[in-house]
Amino acid sequence: MSTMPAIGLGTFRLQGQTIIDSVRTGLELGYRHIDTAQIYGNEADVGQAMFESDIARDQLFVTTKIWTESLGRDALIPSLKDSLAKLRMDHVDLTLIHWPSPADATPVADYMGTLLEAQQQGLTRKIGVSNFTIAQLQQAIAAVGAERIATLQIEIHPFLQNRKLVNFARANGIHLTAYMPLAYGKVMSDPAIAGIAERHGVSAAQVALAWSLQQGFAVIPSSTRRANLAANLQATTLTLSDADMAAIAALDRGERLANPDFAPHWD
Repeated sequence: MSTMPAIGLGTFRLQGQTIIDSVRTGLELGYRHIDTAQIYGNEADVGQAMFESDIARDQLFVTTKIWTESLGRDALIPSLKDSLAKLRMDHVDLTLIHWPSPADATPVADYMGTLLEAQQQGLTRKIGVSNFTIAQLQQAIAAVGAERIATLQIEIHPFLQNRKLVNFARANGIHLTAYMPLAYGKVMSDPAIAGIAERHGVSAAQVALAWSLQQGFAVIPSSTRRANLAANLQATTLTLSDADMAAIAALDRGERLANPDFAPHWD
């Protein structure tokens, strides 16, 4: 599939039969965008679920991500080929650099150049980045051109709105994918979001997803429950008012949930 569907199925922290069942159910419900990564340790399970479904490969949009240990020139492409073998595919639709090289030990230009080679070899249809700062995004743009960066995948939810980075990406025409769009379920206990959900007769999760979707972001929530998977997919039908959007905009408190010790110095 050439265009990334706005709602994808995230697979972080899920393995074995749990993720096989989640992907299988998701595909039955209509998900066509599946997001995985080398470090998740579940590419083979995700691949099995897709392989055993009756959905044609060209109807799917599959993303994986290169781990930091494989950013070296001799490691990146072999690691992607290994991912493809696990996924039982000859290409993915999108390959992201999962995290910038810790302490920028490997220059951005080096691994973006190698990722571009992987694209030219047909191993991935599109390329992009994840967890980059503005400075690193500038280096990626200088290396391969903004038009080649299919998305910037970053943590975005009502409590971490990442506006500085979002505005920079938008100014350069780079699409955004919001990961952890439900803030690990924290949106469900927020009174402001609950009030909006009640007025619309929907769930708090649907409100949080609609808030991201209305800003033009793709979202990749994960769930193991069929009802939640179905409800998340329905967020595309919800339209929030300007007042709703403003109320959620006011919830930003810079609450970052994904912040490992090798993370860059955030903007």
